[in-house]
Amino acid sequence: MQTKWRALIISALVGTIALVGMTGCQPNRSPKNDHLVTIGSNLEMTGSNASFGTSTVNAMQMAIDEVNSADGILGKQIQLIALDNRSDVAGSSDAMFKLLDAGVVGIIGPDTSSNVIAVAPMVAENKIPLISPKATHPAVTIDPATGKVREYVFRATFIDSYQGRIAAEFAYGDLGARKAAILVDNASEYAIGLADFFTKSFTAAGGTVIAKEAYLQKDVDFKVTLTKLKAQHPDVLFVPGYYQEVGMIVRQAREIGWNVPIVGGDGWDSDKLVEIAGAKNLNNTYYTNHYSPNDTDPVLQQFITRYERRFGYKPDSYAVLGYDATRLLLEAIRRAQSTDPHKIQQELTQMQDFKAISGKISIDADHNTVSSGVVIQLVDGERRFLKRIQLSQ
Repeated sequence: MQTKWRALIISALVGTIALVGMTGCQPNRSPKNDHLVTIGSNLEMTGSNASFGTSTVNAMQMAIDEVNSADGILGKQIQLIALDNRSDVAGSSDAMFKLLDAGVVGIIGPDTSSNVIAVAPMVAENKIPLISPKATHPAVTIDPATGKVREYVFRATFIDSYQGRIAAEFAYGDLGARKAAILVDNASEYAIGLADFFTKSFTAAGGTVIAKEAYLQKDVDFKVTLTKLKAQHPDVLFVPGYYQEVGMIVRQAREIGWNVPIVGGDGWDSDKLVEIAGAKNLNNTYYTNHYSPNDTDPVLQQFITRYERRFGYKPDSYAVLGYDATRLLLEAIRRAQSTDPHKIQQELTQMQDFKAISGKISIDADHNTVSSGVVIQLVDGERRFLKRIQLSQ
């Protein structure tokens, strides 16, 4: 608990640092404390994706406390500077500048693709490794302008091309869908990318996307659009958005009498989804994810027990991957036997078969994680493990 409060206090203090020289990305680095290993988090703790960052930072603190109680790393205690990016690009850039100014040796987050892409040039210029627990868009680790790997950006999750294939193969093979409709957030890199990869895979399997409509984050009335899609008589509706809008979309689809199977991605994974949509409305809905709390793996179940005991609720995938990303960063520091960010980055590029809560993690040449995915079914608001799917990346 003492470490937790220290992190919160440091977060508040760092939040008061003046933003000097914001025209560039080079901060005025604070002097190092040789008795501590300082890492940072840049997470969506308020704003539209607040549940993502809250779960992630909780799990980060748990991972850090566990390592600190076992004598830390390199003979030092780990200190976390936890900053809120307000769930937007501007807030992510502000938080990143403050973390760089504080002299962190590695950064966890942001969780969302658009926010990671926004700060990627900052970590590249300052040569500080960043691991995103959950950003799935390919451009997170590959710069689309150059086609080159972002040297200092990594992720602890599968990518959207992989997730889109899982969703498409499930819709076509398991649900028997041959005609799909898509409703996508047109301002989200995550949603657009996932919709594109679903379309490619569903079409390749022999299906047809017969309708596609768009919405914007913070829209609240979807009934006109849903009625338009319903009139096309698709076998499945794919909604690759985040839980806030997805919850309203599902509820309103059921309110107009449309009981079509609805499939989505890991952006659905929040307890808030049930609150927004209503438990019964979520019947006949499915989403792809990184883990299931129903998995009987003993290491995972022990983690779930520890997390629930400490925070009062079961961990979602953001907590699981936040924990994994933190342990991955700390393992790279341990292997490097150094707090030199470049040496830490080098160890991350070579990481293979790291034993994580979500399974073994290996980092490939594109700084992506090689892993499997699961399909979750919602039954009366309860998340149930349906199946695990392993595809070649």
